[in-house]
Amino acid sequence: MTRDPGRAYRAVTRMIERLHRLYLDVIRAELDRLGIADISAVQALLLTNIGDAEVNVRTLTERGYYQGSNASYNLKNLVEAGYIEQFKSSQDRRATIVRLTRTGRALSERIAGLEADFADVFDAEGNDLAALLVRLEALEHGWTNHIRSLPLG
Repeated sequence: MTRDPGRAYRAVTRMIERLHRLYLDVIRAELDRLGIADISAVQALLLTNIGDAEVNVRTLTERGYYQGSNASYNLKNLVEAGYIEQFKSSQDRRATIVRLTRTGRALSERIAGLEADFADVFDAEGNDLAALLVRLEALEHGWTNHIRSLPLG
């Protein structure tokens, strides 16, 4: 069998895309199981990205989790549904800070429990999540460097 890095690279990038969609389906199924219909799977994951912190909305977009307009839309829905609260920063009145409400924390913890269960199963099957993470971080680093090296305009 010949080694074809280009083919493997394409397979990996397509797999990442499929896994992301599949993971959203897993979260959606968990929301359905819990009887939660007022937020989407993407919005539920946003709760886990906020976690226990008070987060500047700009930080969510800078971390690469969301585009500016998507973050605003999703945060607005989460505020209206009672999963997060938002307020102006005491240090910079232009900055908006968000944090989870009790309801948001409870759902975030449920999702964290689901993730822990999957991690336990994956680990019990002899998979090395730490090694996989190192390789995916290297891919992320390469993509980030590529984007930053492109000329503006």
